[in-house]
Amino acid sequence: MNLNRALGLMLIVSGVFFGLAKNLGGETPRGDWTIHRSDEPGKVEFSLMNSRAGRHFHYSSDWPASEFAGLDLSKTGRQEVHFTISRDAGKFECEGFLQDGEGAGLFHFLADPKYLQEMSSVGFGNIDSDKQLAMAIHDVSLKFAREMTSENLRGLDTDKLIAFRIHGVTREFIEALRAAGLNESESDKLIAFRIHGVSPAFVADIRSAGLNITDSDKLIAFRIHGVTPEMIRSLRQAGYTPDADKLIAMRIHGATPEWLEQLKKEGYEHVDLDKLIAFRIHGVSPDFIGEIQKLGYKHPEPDELVAMRIHGVTAEFISGLQARGMKNLTIDQLVSLRIHGID
Repeated sequence: MNLNRALGLMLIVSGVFFGLAKNLGGETPRGDWTIHRSDEPGKVEFSLMNSRAGRHFHYSSDWPASEFAGLDLSKTGRQEVHFTISRDAGKFECEGFLQDGEGAGLFHFLADPKYLQEMSSVGFGNIDSDKQLAMAIHDVSLKFAREMTSENLRGLDTDKLIAFRIHGVTREFIEALRAAGLNESESDKLIAFRIHGVSPAFVADIRSAGLNITDSDKLIAFRIHGVTPEMIRSLRQAGYTPDADKLIAMRIHGATPEWLEQLKKEGYEHVDLDKLIAFRIHGVSPDFIGEIQKLGYKHPEPDELVAMRIHGVTAEFISGLQARGMKNLTIDQLVSLRIHGID
């Protein structure tokens, strides 16, 4: 269902969804509906769509079954149905049929003219008929608009209210974030939090792991790249005190706690984090280290390992030199040979 919700938002942003009423030449917005069973108890998968006048929109989401006044979803067999979905912005009059709790039909949207006046009094004006339809579908109620206004958010407009409803930005979510120590008031950031999973629990867990992050962009990057409280605790137990940027860089390049354990087995414990990141960037792996050590180079310095990878000093290159009698060369000499093109 998340994909369908994201599709609904994309259509709204692109203007395709908002073009419905205009395409109907001022008629009452109308289209098709379908109902299917949902995996969520007490809900059904409800879809609204329209393909008339050369345009197309499709919205689908899980709705509480209680919102379908006059509809008996438990009845078996085929039945003709007429039901109403009431929202502050207007109501959807639907008719059609059900077969064992699933079915399809037609809808008409009847906009409530009082909604525009009441929303304007809250600070949300210039709502045309297209947007009113979208606000009805996503249930942007007057109560919700007032709640969001009372949170003193920046960049709050009707599009953000719709996105809040799509992604689940609620008063409870905002206040829980603030209780966790993150006082974010930017509407776009709150939407990004919900999209990427920056929850109050995640913020609290990061802090309990020993890192007090209040930068919203870094928290979003943590979720995108997979920086977890467990990773932070593991690194701190190993004696590191990484900052947010180091953690993000480690995840981007794959310097995970598990990889650090493999390096430890090769004798590389508590290597500087910047060098560990360089290891990942240039391909200094536990296997590479093991191959080099088998050729007699016991525990090269981290910088030497990086230089070897940068210039192509491989186990095969060293073995070839040794087979030709060039033994006991230092790592600096090996690197110099590669720099000067000697194979």
